[in-house]
Amino acid sequence: MTRSDDSPPLPIEAVLPAVLDAVAARGLAVLQAPPGAGKTTRVPLALLPAVQGRIVMLEPRRLAARAAAERMAETLGEPVGRTVGYRIRGEAKVSAATRIEVVTEGILTRMIQSDPGLDGIGAVIFDEFHERSLNADLGLALVLESRAALREDLVVVVMSATLDAAPVAALMGDAPVVTAEGRAFPVDTRWLPRPLPAAARLVAEAAALVEQACAETEGGVLVFLPGEREIRQVESALRDRLPGDARVLPLYGAMAFGAQRAVLADGGAGRKVVLATAIAETSLTIPGIRVVVDAGRARRARFDSGSGMTRLVTERVSRAEAEQRRGRAGRVAPGVCYRLWARAEEGALPAHPPPEIAAADLAGLALELALWGSDTGLAFLTPPPAPALAEARALLSRLGALDGGGRITDHGRALAALPLHPRLGHMLLTAGRQAAMPAALLSERDPLTGAPPDLGLRLLALENPRAYADRHPWRVNADAAERIRAEAKRLARMAPESRAPLSPGAMAALAYPDRIGLRRKGDAPRWVLSGGKGAAMAPGTPLAGARLIVATDLDGDTREAGIRQAVPVTEGELRALYADRIAWVDTCAWSRREGRVTARRQERLWALVLDDRTWPDAPPEALALAALEGLRDEGLPWAPAAARLRARAEACRAAGMDLPPLDDASLLAGAGDWLLPHLAGLRSRADLRALDLTEALRGHLGWDACQAIDRAFPAHFTTPLGRRVPIDYDAETPGVELRLQELFGQTAHPVAGPDRRPLRLTLLSPGGKPIAVTTDLPGFWTGSYGEVRKDMRGRYPRHPWPEDPTAADPTLRAKPRGT
Repeated sequence: MTRSDDSPPLPIEAVLPAVLDAVAARGLAVLQAPPGAGKTTRVPLALLPAVQGRIVMLEPRRLAARAAAERMAETLGEPVGRTVGYRIRGEAKVSAATRIEVVTEGILTRMIQSDPGLDGIGAVIFDEFHERSLNADLGLALVLESRAALREDLVVVVMSATLDAAPVAALMGDAPVVTAEGRAFPVDTRWLPRPLPAAARLVAEAAALVEQACAETEGGVLVFLPGEREIRQVESALRDRLPGDARVLPLYGAMAFGAQRAVLADGGAGRKVVLATAIAETSLTIPGIRVVVDAGRARRARFDSGSGMTRLVTERVSRAEAEQRRGRAGRVAPGVCYRLWARAEEGALPAHPPPEIAAADLAGLALELALWGSDTGLAFLTPPPAPALAEARALLSRLGALDGGGRITDHGRALAALPLHPRLGHMLLTAGRQAAMPAALLSERDPLTGAPPDLGLRLLALENPRAYADRHPWRVNADAAERIRAEAKRLARMAPESRAPLSPGAMAALAYPDRIGLRRKGDAPRWVLSGGKGAAMAPGTPLAGARLIVATDLDGDTREAGIRQAVPVTEGELRALYADRIAWVDTCAWSRREGRVTARRQERLWALVLDDRTWPDAPPEALALAALEGLRDEGLPWAPAAARLRARAEACRAAGMDLPPLDDASLLAGAGDWLLPHLAGLRSRADLRALDLTEALRGHLGWDACQAIDRAFPAHFTTPLGRRVPIDYDAETPGVELRLQELFGQTAHPVAGPDRRPLRLTLLSPGGKPIAVTTDLPGFWTGSYGEVRKDMRGRYPRHPWPEDPTAADPTLRAKPRGT
């Protein structure tokens, strides 16, 4: 290996023999090397003499892939495309002489899916594996399976800066681990004196910290911010606040490649202040950087399997990311790192960022697994979450990529060959070349700034810039527009000829069948989506009154998603696209809002109700089931008689009788078996509340059990007059309420239950008011009755109050007037 410069040896060179020994002995190696050690450019070149065939190295970012290939080619004194080349989406510089190909991760997946044996490839290197991208995890799993089944000679090297190497080595069959020391210069870390207040604005605080760093230090400054929006805002905030020779240079993934290269190569006069996203954390060397300002935030995609939506969230960086960023200040000389958080907050940071496979939309992964044939036994460092994978497979089935058994279809194979999300690939293959521009647009970042959430505006700006400029004031990002147009041309070459022309809304409905929105009733712009979730738009926007839309970008709110981009669609277009999915559905359901059973005939497209009519001849069984649904919602109505029967049965259960549980939860769980026949004709909340459960409960218990209950705990006490008074078993002591005169002549205290427990007698006045409570009637006659008699004779003189109640006849009558 030759080198084209006189720079001192890189730290990685001290461990290259150990890497080569591991490869020679096992064909496997895990290399830990900090940023700046030189692993990205030195390891592939060192492996050239030891490997038969091409070496493929994966880089997580396009800019890093190009930069690595150019640096290696420069080391060899050759142009890119000879010994060292690269392949990224939409661009390749390789030749028949190319031995080292630097590729972005999805390209390896395509290579191994089309040729599982990786014919002609002698080694695969996974660089920056600590970033844990979804494609890197999948690529490693597929490569390891291919190596085990087909290519024992295939060399696999995983390189990482901050990842714990032990789990990766174990995943690779206890691969040898080689660790390199860094060559970083010391970095002085400076924290805020105290945590920022909750109301602090990130952009303002970051701009102030950059200004402070520039005043206190020398050399280039690299500022880490979460995204392009914050970069532009900080750039604006720094205007006229930095020394006159300072040049503020943005660096983010969506920039044109030429602009990115200009930042990396920039050696102009004056002080360089680079405002960058996480793109600058690893792999890239930016000349002259001696100061890092870390805003402490990272933007990540989070997929919610419950809503089927992905949202971008801004989160605190992990300790590993913070250390990566800090290291950029010490690559060329002693440096300084300013952190936009207090030192006391450091311990609360997570150790590592979450792997993408644990938080991303898995539709692409699910398609690749289906194409591979099986995910059983694949070596994933982090297995894909089952709910998100199930959601992804459901989407693929809806797109026709999987059949009823979950196997890939011919359409699915065609989707997998496209450099697009399966949604957009389905749109492109179904609609043809006319969908190339929408597919490219929906694959990239929004080219308009501050415009309403209308996809049609974006398409007009891209397809007819002059007409757009004449009608609309919103600025078009020229770099983004150029990139989208170029991608659209590339996609058009992959698409079939268009058949019938489709509107943007119809094409979007092909890509997002679960995000077709039907406007809800009311003034607020709110829609129910075909996938069952809700979505809303800010009032006053051009699409706020549209009856039907397709939401092409949502914020992922799990309660009601905010619509960031949408396009109108007509019912006729939906009927043409999804005629086989639209069906009439008869429904009987309980309406909590109306408090009644509703019977409807509805024409539905998934969760959307396109037509809704009453169902006048709904079968009684369906109506009863809906009433049961209402009963579960409202709760069981415990009228006194039913409540007493349950109390008696519970008393029997407590005494050891084998009876089913009668708590509300158990009764409702099995209500379809015992209660349904008794719900015929019940349609409203009032009907349900008036329902007497006694007979249904007796049927549930059974005749024999009811007889046993009646014997053990009788329902009534029969008074001396022959009147049956219900016994209350709810209290600790069973009891009855009755008029005192009705017990005249009763000398023994009434009892109930198998243990012949005395009843609690609540004795009432002729006016029905309690005047005494006793569980010893003979004792009451000889004791308290005398005092009661004195009091009651004055109040109720026409009623009998004999001196000896045991010798009197029971009565409920008053004495005739005048007697």
